[in-house]
Amino acid sequence: MADRVRKVSYCHLTVPARAGQGAMILGALREANVNLLAFSGFPIGGGKAQIDIVVDGMATVRRVAHREGWRVSANKRAFLAQGVDRVGACHRHLAKLAEARISATAATGIAAGGGRYGMLFWVKPKDYARAARALGAR
Repeated sequence: MADRVRKVSYCHLTVPARAGQGAMILGALREANVNLLAFSGFPIGGGKAQIDIVVDGMATVRRVAHREGWRVSANKRAFLAQGVDRVGACHRHLAKLAEARISATAATGIAAGGGRYGMLFWVKPKDYARAARALGAR
């Protein structure tokens, strides 16, 4: 199977940097039957953490957020690459951006098991359409 790069939407929320916050958020999303494409949490200082939620459709996440009283960001955009895991799997996507003279602002990749990998990566909003063309993202 060939690698696939797709456009994805995500939002983030800020929570207290305390044990159990991630589990609480994931539990509420699970109960609402939200299928996550990716989830990331990291400290941002001042006793706070940022949680990024990447899904196919943001509407359900927004309903859960409203019900739970979460304050979520506006929708943001990123790219999700998935494919067969091999040496240099992530390199090819970042190389396409470099060739188009587009800087990735952040990237994270993971071996997903079963011989597969995934990578989320971001560009500046002004570069998003151009990056999508360079990557062949749908």
